[in-house]
Amino acid sequence: MKMIETAPDWKEIIKNNLEKYVEISSNPDFLEVINKCNKDYYYWDKFKYVCKLDSISPEIAWAFLRISRNYRKRKIPLIDTKGNYFGYWLPDSLLKELHYLDQHASGEILVDHPDIPSSEKDRFLVSSIMEEAIASSQLEGAVTTRKVAKEMLRFGRKPENHSQQMCYNNYLTIRHIKDTIDKPLSIELLNSFQAAMTKNTLDDPDTSGRFRTNKDDPIEVVSQEGETLHIPPPPDELQKRMEQLCKYANENDNDEFTHPVVKAIILHFWLAYVHPYVDGNGRTARALFYWYMLKNKYWLTEYLSISRIIKRAPAQYYKAFLYSENDEQDLTYFLSFHLRAIHLSIEELRKYLVRKTKEIKEATSSLIHYSGLNDRQSGLIYYALRNADVIYSIESHKNTCSITYETARKDLLLLEKKGLVDKFKKGKTFYYVPVKNLDKKLKLSKRNS
Repeated sequence: MKMIETAPDWKEIIKNNLEKYVEISSNPDFLEVINKCNKDYYYWDKFKYVCKLDSISPEIAWAFLRISRNYRKRKIPLIDTKGNYFGYWLPDSLLKELHYLDQHASGEILVDHPDIPSSEKDRFLVSSIMEEAIASSQLEGAVTTRKVAKEMLRFGRKPENHSQQMCYNNYLTIRHIKDTIDKPLSIELLNSFQAAMTKNTLDDPDTSGRFRTNKDDPIEVVSQEGETLHIPPPPDELQKRMEQLCKYANENDNDEFTHPVVKAIILHFWLAYVHPYVDGNGRTARALFYWYMLKNKYWLTEYLSISRIIKRAPAQYYKAFLYSENDEQDLTYFLSFHLRAIHLSIEELRKYLVRKTKEIKEATSSLIHYSGLNDRQSGLIYYALRNADVIYSIESHKNTCSITYETARKDLLLLEKKGLVDKFKKGKTFYYVPVKNLDKKLKLSKRNS
């Protein structure tokens, strides 16, 4: 990804076109275009192509747009490297997204599907955390496939390389974040997130769990082409800036209310902007977002893999950072992108729940004559019907369903006893696979009953 195009100097444009500015401020066609561009929150690189009106140049239109945005922008107590305050405003499109999240992200979607047993929800929760850990690591350069990384986590295997270690660390960190949500944000807590994320992955282990210092190599965020995209604040500013971050996260907004989801997204942005660590800044920033959402009781966040959505459009993700940093410190760009990503994650969860409800009904029908099977076992067999090459172990079943080793062992042994899975040994580990012609066996059992 390349550096974004520099927007025109709106102040100079207004200075030289004041009469034109007054004229267009009452033009209904122009105002309609402005409203559209604020809905999708376009930056100059798109705005100049969208805003095409006779007698109004894109440059003059941009100056009008920028003034209107600045007028609405609410400053926050966080400043860039030049001392300028960041801020944001909430167009109707973003207010609509926040309303949607308030309706759905506290967990009501799960309540709407009572047919899905708690064991299946637990299994999906673990799977979602795995997906989030893998995607977040891949965004930061982990070179591993989703399948390989997920199998490692399912079977409890030790990481075999740097990329797998990143995924493994990320998974363990996210799983334990919920245990810390009763604490206020502190530098110690942030350092513990980063230390857990980067364990056994850094060239210099001493850089884990601490901020950058002047003894560390200077850091720049660069594109694949080697172009400098972002120069973080110097090491001697990090302590103060991160203290400001913690204060902003912990303050109650007695005078002015900040929507919790807005603040969670800003915390994500700010940690990535400051880049306080030698490595692991992106993963720690996304973990901080996750932590703050859970802290404010947006429980559905546990079931969402937002990084997986971001990974589908990484260029848009990084552009949202650059737009916010380079266009009047306007965080609305990053808010807009992030809110859409959360919305898409929730919609994917909705589709999953509809599909899973249907699958559970079909599984119940297929296994009705195998008495004594619990929800976990039924789900395992139904998955095997659609994935004949699946392999289970006691460890993978334990990790996937978040149950004890003994419970997982009993689940698989009963399935073997009922003739639904076969067992084989490889090394010191027993593995379980669906019996041959499992689908025919279930249909035959149904006919003979």
